[in-house]
Amino acid sequence: MLNDTSFAIHPGKEIRGSERDMYDAGKILSFAHDGNRFLARCENGEFAVTFYADEIVRLQMNPFGETEKKHSQAVVLEPEGLPFSVTETGQTVVLSSGKIRVEIGKDPLRVNIYDGENRPLFTEGKKGMGFKADGEVVMFKEMGKDEFFYGFGEKTGYLNKRGEILTMWNSDVYAPHNPETDPLYQSIPFFIAFDRGFARGLFFDNPGKTVFDLQSDPDHLSITAESGSIDYYVFAGPTMKDVLAQYTALTGRMPLPPKWAIGYHQSRYSYESEEEVRRLVEIFKEKGIPLDVVHLDIHYMRGFRVFTFDRSRFPDPKKLVADLKKEGVHVVPIVDPGVKEDPEYPVFQEGIRKDLFCKYLDGTIFYGDVWPGNSAFPDFTDERVRKWWGEKHQFYIDLGIEGIWNDMNEPAVFNETKTMDVKVMHANDGDPKTHRELHNMYGFFMGKATYEGLKERLKGKRPFLLTRSGYAGIQRYSAVWTGDNRSFWEHLQMSLPMVMNLGLSGITFAGADVGGFAHHANGELLARWTQAGSFMPFFRNHSALGTLRQEPWAFGEKYEKIIKKYIELRYRWLPQWYTLFEEAHRKGTPVMRPLVMEYPDDENTYSLFDQFMVGDNVIVAPIMQPAQTVRSVYLPEGNWIHYFTGETFEGGKYHLVEAPLEQMPIFVKQGTMIAHGEVKRNTKEKDESLTLHYYYGPDTRYEFALYDDDGESFAYQDGEYFRKSIRISADPEAVYLEVKEEGNYRPDWKELKLAVHNGKEGLKIYLNGKALQQNSDGTYRLY
Repeated sequence: MLNDTSFAIHPGKEIRGSERDMYDAGKILSFAHDGNRFLARCENGEFAVTFYADEIVRLQMNPFGETEKKHSQAVVLEPEGLPFSVTETGQTVVLSSGKIRVEIGKDPLRVNIYDGENRPLFTEGKKGMGFKADGEVVMFKEMGKDEFFYGFGEKTGYLNKRGEILTMWNSDVYAPHNPETDPLYQSIPFFIAFDRGFARGLFFDNPGKTVFDLQSDPDHLSITAESGSIDYYVFAGPTMKDVLAQYTALTGRMPLPPKWAIGYHQSRYSYESEEEVRRLVEIFKEKGIPLDVVHLDIHYMRGFRVFTFDRSRFPDPKKLVADLKKEGVHVVPIVDPGVKEDPEYPVFQEGIRKDLFCKYLDGTIFYGDVWPGNSAFPDFTDERVRKWWGEKHQFYIDLGIEGIWNDMNEPAVFNETKTMDVKVMHANDGDPKTHRELHNMYGFFMGKATYEGLKERLKGKRPFLLTRSGYAGIQRYSAVWTGDNRSFWEHLQMSLPMVMNLGLSGITFAGADVGGFAHHANGELLARWTQAGSFMPFFRNHSALGTLRQEPWAFGEKYEKIIKKYIELRYRWLPQWYTLFEEAHRKGTPVMRPLVMEYPDDENTYSLFDQFMVGDNVIVAPIMQPAQTVRSVYLPEGNWIHYFTGETFEGGKYHLVEAPLEQMPIFVKQGTMIAHGEVKRNTKEKDESLTLHYYYGPDTRYEFALYDDDGESFAYQDGEYFRKSIRISADPEAVYLEVKEEGNYRPDWKELKLAVHNGKEGLKIYLNGKALQQNSDGTYRLY
């Protein structure tokens, strides 16, 4: 390809220049407002403002026609019809909803947005919105000199994205994954701007190719879209958690996954036979290593045809799935969008007869080369096609399968462009558009079709879906992994900011392939990656054909023992994980968080990317270099307790921490609590008892909530859940617990215990005013 040669730096090649040949929106000629929408006619287009909620405003500018009241399917929130005031003063029109104020300059059109306390959210200054002769649309926003930028979905590099140019165009990238590799598989055109504790967000809702330039101009960022119009939402914050709550209210929040999906997943490209899969699960059982999921890559299919099993390799898939499920292990097969061109293949026949495949304007079907060979691609932008695709998953449901893995859904095609011809037309539910305009939503629509099809057919059970490609809102349907990484230490390092920024883009259920997918892992790398992966939301070991195997025992007993320890730790922490997943479902707050989210006033956290938080009180500092047995760890204000050694570390400073191979540094904040269950083979086994671990700190206050439900149905939506809220206060003499319960569900565990760490001799514990007696093992019975 030309871009892989010196042509990439041809002196005539345009690399930058959002302003080149840009036509400004011009002055406002007239304006009106009705309900919650403001509409202005400009010299070069139409401009509209809609208040979606107190803290959310939508702004549109279409240089080529009218702005649309309807929104994309990335958005689930409807405008509330909020009243807003309109004040005209000379050359300015001011719109105010109370919590957001939009100041509109009339000549030329310039938009400056402030919150209710008159703090600037996004301002344009001298640069505004417009278009280019080639049809691109452009907008500018001012950047403060101390501003940091997070989010943008799946991007390599560091946590803070200031100084980068980021492209949104879902792409199959097998190699390399370097800090400069862009774009990748997911396009989430949303970011959080952060300045000294004050956060606000912007979502640019355009599923065509867009470029966010935070590099070319030190004072302005620009957003350029190759097609479509300017359509963006502003979120007033003022905290990062507030911004995410607002953004996920607009684009949707993740459903609670089945508990088994939060456990450990084992995969390889590929486990190629039923015999190999059975033996794999047997070894896990023999070695006592927990396992919840085995993934089947493309070799399980007959000639790579979706909705088939190769009966020579997998003679009885239904019995295999049933036998594994008795052992508590779920099977998750891969499903790609490409349908093999084969007149004897029923899925292809149906697609042709029912007119379900992507076509050109003249009606010719688009074919592309993928794993099965020449293939057609369902037009998932059409509700009729999505329904059909969902129905096809009855094939897997009948085999007892409850989870699906979507891959190659950018869509990836083995050609020079790596994807579908941009001239292909999509039905788009009655609003036809080209693939160029909708490319980034193809994987989103496939995820929607798959998840809704599974949910409808699982008779009340929660489905699990994993996807490689997606767009804003994909969190409503699917977990995400970061694609075809490599078995390099640098890729382990890169996985932390990648997964954190996915979380800051609304996608909580995310992770990277543990051990690396391509190239060859070694025992030390796999052990250290498993340690880090055990504290990421999605926890899967996956490796490629032709690479060294990297199952937990692959590199000998020394490393197997360490890897097993951290997989077991994942299961011990499951009550804590499940509680945090429920918070993500309810509030949009990510499970895995950068420290800046919890410590926005601490400048040391703003660019910190090599450690992370699980919830609001646990810091994880993985080892990400070979032969490293000490590392620098930053701990914010407060005191922190080393999870393994019990040593107390003072906050507000860096510490050089010991980290032998068998130990990853983990710290729990003093005065807070975490929940632990029991080590188990998988989530099918139920906890007999749970232990709440309280890390005593005098003169501290903390609120903790333990959540549980049946872990497999949607009954929690109807009140069948359990939440124990605990308000903790401590003084030098005692700890006081005020406990409340809500919900109709009663957990399987029979006993709830309290373990106090770092407490002094004679410390008293009170539960709702009643003194508790200490058990012989040093714990206290709470339930």
